Amino acid sequence: MPRPGTEALAQAGAPLDRSARPPEGEDAPDPRRWKALAVIAVAQLMVVLDATIVNIALPSAQRALHISTIDRQWVITAYTLAFGGLLLLGGRIADFVGRKRMFIVGLIGFGAASALGGLAQDPAMLFGARALQGAFGALMAPASLALLTVTFTEAKERATAFAVYGAIAGGGSAVGLLLGGILTEYASWRWCLLVNAPVALFAAIAGARLARESRAAGDRRYDLPGAVSVTLGLVAVVYGFQEAYQSGWSATSTLGLLAAGVALLVLFVAIELRTAHPLLPMRVLADRNRGGSFLGSFMAGVGLFGMFLFMTYYLQVTLGYSALKTGFAFLPFSGAVVLSAALASKALPRFGPRPLMTGGFLCGVAGVAWLTGIGVHSSFAVHVLPAELVMSAGLGFAFVALSSTALVGVADHDAGVASALVNATQQVGGSLGTALLNTVAASATATYLALHGRSAAVVARGLVHGYAVAFVYAAAFLGIATVAAALLVRARKEELATQDGAVAVA
Repeated sequence: MPRPGTEALAQAGAPLDRSARPPEGEDAPDPRRWKALAVIAVAQLMVVLDATIVNIALPSAQRALHISTIDRQWVITAYTLAFGGLLLLGGRIADFVGRKRMFIVGLIGFGAASALGGLAQDPAMLFGARALQGAFGALMAPASLALLTVTFTEAKERATAFAVYGAIAGGGSAVGLLLGGILTEYASWRWCLLVNAPVALFAAIAGARLARESRAAGDRRYDLPGAVSVTLGLVAVVYGFQEAYQSGWSATSTLGLLAAGVALLVLFVAIELRTAHPLLPMRVLADRNRGGSFLGSFMAGVGLFGMFLFMTYYLQVTLGYSALKTGFAFLPFSGAVVLSAALASKALPRFGPRPLMTGGFLCGVAGVAWLTGIGVHSSFAVHVLPAELVMSAGLGFAFVALSSTALVGVADHDAGVASALVNATQQVGGSLGTALLNTVAASATATYLALHGRSAAVVARGLVHGYAVAFVYAAAFLGIATVAAALLVRARKEELATQDGAVAVA
């Protein structure tokens, strides 16, 4: 599930104390701040690498652990559900317990969970390890950005630190694709997870020596009921989508799971409206510009995460690409995102966010729609590469504008939540989208085989048919993101000029 590099800072964005200052007696710049930046960047690189490495390794892991077609999505959704569902809570914990402490705890936990996943002996062990990775990542990611904020107190140096952080996160996706291919091809898919353990241990030791502890002032209360209800609600919906493939959409078990999921999500909203310390203040969603940005981010996650899953299987299973060749095949996407994001950062002050978001998502629709024409013997240069370039060029523009618009008009005390929501909505959307599209693809393939038989040639065509049907749904979700940007986003370019901090760099 490669992630657009333009979200690098939104990924780690979580509630920040913008008024944070160095501890008393330490007003001078920290002499170890640039070394601390290197450690934080390594930690962020590890998180980004993990996403793309696992995507490339998934077909090999599925074969090795005998994971079923319908269950394979849990390798992705277990991580994204835990990460997206707990990100806001992780930010508050880091703020009040200590950013440095939670950064180190997150690193050690992430490394241990990665080792557990690399040693997995069955699907349940791998799924559980991925969920633990997501939970510890939800602690580490917001803490890392908060550490940058309090470590670099001079505006110019802070901008440089954010730029380095964002560049590492953006380029890390491409590195992960290649490294995942190399490790899977010449070692084992297990090393795509095991490699995190020594990196995390090194970063934790270095972070303990170099990072400066800080905490936010205020009432240290946590919205645990909100975190539990939203996470369980999302899990129930994902299970409902999976049950739909096994028992049908009208089955009592399917409807029961989906109803329970919706009820828990409604309960979450009710809790947020009543609690004095909400995990997600509903006022953050009330503004039409922010609402359009978050809806666009959510729908993009729904469409894109599943698309990458099926493209990986199409390249490796249908076209017979090796894991390494698959990694190279995705590089044009990463490269074009980075290039278009750089251009978008210059175009945004001139044209404002709505044209960039609308046009960018529309290119995403066109690119995914292009993929519906793939066949068993399609040419990468004709049927895949052009779609990658069209998609990635558009999405680079869309996500730069989206990340900036997410903070338009937001109060300072809500800025961290608004920034974190950009990534949380995409992760949650990716969880639901991967589960839903996996069910759609598997069902379409099963129907195709029931009608045409089960010879080797028919099975190959049936798999591609399932992917193509899933791409139709993915394009539709990106279409909703396009409409949301066109109808809801009204922010003017002048309003973006006042944004600072993480989002300004994103």
